[in-house]
Amino acid sequence: MTAFSGCYTALITPMTKINEVDYEGLHRLVDFQIEEGVNGILAVGTTGESPTLDWNEHNKVTERIHEYAAGKCQTIAGTGSNSTQEAIEGTAHAQHVGIRCVLLVDPYYNGPSSLEIRREYIEPIARKFPEIQVIPYIIPGRTGTQLLPQDLAILHQEYKNVSTVKEATGNLENMRLTRKLCGADFNILSGDDDKTYTMMTTPEIAASGVISVVSNIAPRAVQDMTQYILNQKMEEARNLNEALQPLFDMVTVKTQEETPFGPVTCKARNPLACKTLMNVLGMPSGPCRRPLGKMTRRGLEVVLANARRVYEKDPEILAPIEDFFDVSLQERLYNERFWQGLTYA
Repeated sequence: MTAFSGCYTALITPMTKINEVDYEGLHRLVDFQIEEGVNGILAVGTTGESPTLDWNEHNKVTERIHEYAAGKCQTIAGTGSNSTQEAIEGTAHAQHVGIRCVLLVDPYYNGPSSLEIRREYIEPIARKFPEIQVIPYIIPGRTGTQLLPQDLAILHQEYKNVSTVKEATGNLENMRLTRKLCGADFNILSGDDDKTYTMMTTPEIAASGVISVVSNIAPRAVQDMTQYILNQKMEEARNLNEALQPLFDMVTVKTQEETPFGPVTCKARNPLACKTLMNVLGMPSGPCRRPLGKMTRRGLEVVLANARRVYEKDPEILAPIEDFFDVSLQERLYNERFWQGLTYA
């Protein structure tokens, strides 16, 4: 069994101004992650805009990330789909290029039961690719369905290559049940940055790390926080978790917006806020692909306020961006010209 622990970055997929994949920018982002010491990189997860990359792009981005990482950290390929056949083909490509671990998001929209997810989705892939570590990704808020702990435990019992889960239910009781049924030799990885500390420090959950969005921006800090917990340096971990909270809070940004017909709630969901901040900070990012678009002005103000809070109170968290990408964060966070065009008018 592969032991998954520490920080794995769910890498964003940078785009050019004309919305083609920016492979040069992708290379720089991978180099940044490696220099900052993450344990691994997830290629083309939902943060990497898997729903809007066609499968040729999907496979090429996965292959390039694995090539750029060059064995310096682990590559996890996001090969999940709401079609088992597509997931099998994506997993076969990952295996062909030398990747030994895939992430399978629960099948979205068509809504199979937990039994069906186990028998018609995870099992066929785990059986067909016994040398590939298969990580189910459970995020019912996005998929509308859920692989339950009972079926996950059956998978773990029957397949040696199902020994890890990415847990983004937000339900601590579900996580406790997963640990109880799957046992101590099973890896639970947080799929929610803001819950990583709690998941790792709750003995009945005992998560071993995170597949992180925020580590696109602060990889060293997220990695350090996980390592502090694993090494029982609890005060350092607690302080760093608190310092990172403003970044964790902007993975999804919710604002109230005015319309001619009354106020509405606008929710800017991942990766929109992350990409917006990366553009502000001068990191390769570019636009999101439609139907994701831009943030509202109020949403951008939330992102800027949270980033400034970190920059002013704990500047060491964002300092690696300044050094690696040769930018001035003071200029970029406080000069409006650096976020022109990033919001709807």
